[in-house]
Amino acid sequence: MFLEIDQLTMKFGGLVAVNNVSISIKKGAIHGLIGPNGSGKTTIFNVLSGYYKPTGGKVSFEGRTISGLPAHQITAVGFARTFQNMRLFKTMTVLENLLVAMGHHAKVGLLQEILNPVAVHQEEKKFVEKAMELLDLLEVADSANALATSLPYGNQRRVEMARALATDPKVILLDEPAAGLNEVETEDLRKTLMKIRNLGVTIFLVEHDMKLVMEVCEEISVLDYGKKIAEGTGAVISKDPVVIEAYLGQEEDR
Repeated sequence: MFLEIDQLTMKFGGLVAVNNVSISIKKGAIHGLIGPNGSGKTTIFNVLSGYYKPTGGKVSFEGRTISGLPAHQITAVGFARTFQNMRLFKTMTVLENLLVAMGHHAKVGLLQEILNPVAVHQEEKKFVEKAMELLDLLEVADSANALATSLPYGNQRRVEMARALATDPKVILLDEPAAGLNEVETEDLRKTLMKIRNLGVTIFLVEHDMKLVMEVCEEISVLDYGKKIAEGTGAVISKDPVVIEAYLGQEEDR
């Protein structure tokens, strides 16, 4: 399996935030992770991102165990992440935000920078071209030289996803990308997600907008109180009485 979460457990003192959860994610898929607030979704993302070392179980990616690796090594093997609360660099332009993300791909060191400035210029040019391609794909290239935080909220979300893509990920973890978006912006997000998937990037999506989840996800896993209570297609999940009782039938406050 491409990405395998195997009997994952995460405890914080006496609190069991994730309890023996197993999820298999196929390469190239859009896989949804839903559940009430506090059900363990973000904790799983934090384990996958290298922020937490799991108490039990493991995460395997392309046959290699990655759980417990530090965040920078998780990025290096092919993971990128966005956050519900956007973390764009406020004093940087849209383009600069992407160039910073590309830094770990730099091959020119300090000595080469001194001895071979031409190589430095060529590498910088390559990065700028790639960044502009991503901004164009996500339809924010016209704002490349604007401060990232000066853009409308929906466009800031696009910039954040473009920045994640700038690391050349195989998997992108999207933490509630529709949060704060209006109906038009959410439809634009749906189109953006399909563009990202068409690049060959696997998407693991935490989201409360159930209409969006049902439209884009081939497979959905449902959590409640740290446990996986259901898994399947949108059609299966939407009719599952356990899921309806725990989540879909309740009004969500966010």
